Amino acid sequence: MSWTCPKCDRELPWKDYRHYCARVNLDSLFEGRSPELVLAFDKILAEVADWPKVLVGVTPNCIVFTRRVGFLIIRPMKKELDLKFYSAVPHPEKPVRKSVADGKKFANHIRISTTDDIKPGLFVYIRESYNLP
Repeated sequence: MSWTCPKCDRELPWKDYRHYCARVNLDSLFEGRSPELVLAFDKILAEVADWPKVLVGVTPNCIVFTRRVGFLIIRPMKKELDLKFYSAVPHPEKPVRKSVADGKKFANHIRISTTDDIKPGLFVYIRESYNLP
């Protein structure tokens, strides 16, 4: 059961869910970015947004995908997308650039710049984050 914030119209997992409460246009995060970067984001969005109970929110710096809690955060950078996802164990292997403890789980980062960087294994990582309790 989701809830829509009356102030920002953002769809959230439940009432009183902590969030950035302001309207942010998704396109504004991609101003000045390459069309290839936008295409890479669109490819991830098309896959993940269709998973059950996924909500997508936009803040001034990133796009947040939530289910019960945030499981994927995409931050558009100048030439890359920084993807942050969570796991029960650290992922020191490539393509993960960084894996750090974050409470009882690990925050992992992958950077992509083209659609060629989006391999099936990426969605395995994201699905793992989606399925965390």
